Formats: sequence, C-alpha cells, structure tokens
Amino acid sequence: MNTKVWLQAFRLRTLPLALSCIAMGGFLASAAGAFQWNIFLLCVSTTIFLQVLSNLANDYGDSIHGADSVERKGPSRAVQSGAISAQQMRTAVIIFVILCLISGISLLLVSFGVNWSAIFFFFGLGVLSIIAAIAYTVGRKPYGYIGLGDFSVLIFFGLVGVMGSYYLFTKQLTVYQLLPALSCGLFSIAVLNVNNIRDIESDFKAGKFSIPVRIGKEKAIIYHWFLLIMGLLCAVLYCVLTYTSFWQFLFLASAPLFIKNGLAVSRKPSHELDPYLKQMALSTLVFVLLFGIGQILS
Repeated sequence: MNTKVWLQAFRLRTLPLALSCIAMGGFLASAAGAFQWNIFLLCVSTTIFLQVLSNLANDYGDSIHGADSVERKGPSRAVQSGAISAQQMRTAVIIFVILCLISGISLLLVSFGVNWSAIFFFFGLGVLSIIAAIAYTVGRKPYGYIGLGDFSVLIFFGLVGVMGSYYLFTKQLTVYQLLPALSCGLFSIAVLNVNNIRDIESDFKAGKFSIPVRIGKEKAIIYHWFLLIMGLLCAVLYCVLTYTSFWQFLFLASAPLFIKNGLAVSRKPSHELDPYLKQMALSTLVFVLLFGIGQILS
C-alpha cells in the first residue's frame, strides 16, 4: 500500500474547514460553561472520519462520472490517475463508513448516556451525514451534479456541525446559535465555490452543473462576495444581540483574509485558484479561533 497516495486521497488540507464548525460549537459551549474534552475529542474524530469519507467518495464519484478528467485544472485524483483502483476506493469508503459509525455512536453514548430519544435523533442525523457525504458525487443521480452541493454544505458544515455539536455539550439551543452556524456554513460554501469556479469548464463537459456552471463565472464571483460578506455580518449580528464585551468582535481581525480571497477569486484566472481553496479554509479556521477567543474573553 502506498501511504503517500492514500494520504493525498484523504485530502488532509480539507480538515481545517471540517473542524471549524466543531471548534465553533466547542467555543460556544465553553462560553456557556458546558465544555467537556471527551465530547469534543469524539466530535473531532467523528468529523475527521466523515470528511475523509466525503473526500474518498468524491474522488471515486467524480472519476466514474468524468468530472476528474485530464482537462481538470486542480490536482489529479487517485482513481482518475490510476494510483488507486475503483475497487480499492470502494473498500476504503466502506471502512470509513464503519469508522464514522463507531466514533459517532461512542460520542452519543458519552454525551447522552441512556437518553435513547436523543441518541436515536442524533444517530439519524449521523446517518444522513454519511449518506450526504457519499451521495454528493456517487450514484446515478448525485446531488452535487445538479447544483445542490452548496445547500448540503450549509446544512452539514454550518447548522448541523455547529448547532449539533453545541447541543451535545449543553443539551439546549437558542435561536442565537443559528447566526455563528450560518457564518461557518457560508464560509464553507465559499470554499466549495472557489473549487467550482476553478473547475467550471471540466464540470460543464462532465455534466456537473454546479452553481458557477449554472450562472457563469462573473455571477459566481458576485455570489462569492455575498457569501463572504454575509458570513461576517451573521457573526457581527450575533455579537450585537449577545453583547457583553468589545472582545466579542475580535473575529473582525480575520476580515482581511476574506478580502484577500475575494480579490483573488475576482482577479485571477481559474487555473490559478487552487491555492485559494486552502487559503479560504484556513481563513475560516482563523475566524473561528478568533471568534471563540473573543467569546471566552468576554
């Protein structure tokens, strides 16, 4: 087994984005005095397994459907390049489904004990997360190919990731947590949008009708700025509504990072956008860290 090839297929650079929503939920729980390390670490492991599962399924699905062709501007993928066979990738997907279930069930038992109604509800959310990770590009009608990827990212990287993890700590929710959850979701969509703008031409030829393919690059750039601005505004609104200290606005120090990303998407040709996926993901993580520190300090 070529470890390097598998690590590349895992796409470890996507993990900071996946962990951002869990970190946000953890910070909000800490500010509420309900943080627990065992719950947080199980949230982290479950999220990592889900993200790797999504990446492997995406590699397999896009290669099978032709989106990962030689004309693609991003890095070559494992199945498309022949480094990993389709059968090996299917086996890896099954392994990570099992890992997700083991980690997720452990998380629910630690968080809820014998509260079976809560366990079954969150188990259902977990199963939906696994299905969403696979069905994005796998199957006869993958939803990522009809432009629903953005909606899925908003739900799972935003609402479920932040509000779900917060509830695992606190066993309660208010409408206010919706705002930082939307921030994480919108920034996560922005990462996907950079990817989709980069791949407009190859996606169109493969019949993958992402939002940028549907609306064109110019409107996709406007859409990108909307995601960045609304992500910051949601965080600002949360801090205004829950104001206790100016430290809550510490996250605004991350704004230049988002401006840099927006300018790059606006000005650079598609084939030069790949580094800005990582930059956007790391910017989101910096935003979450500053937001969380501000909440704790206040």
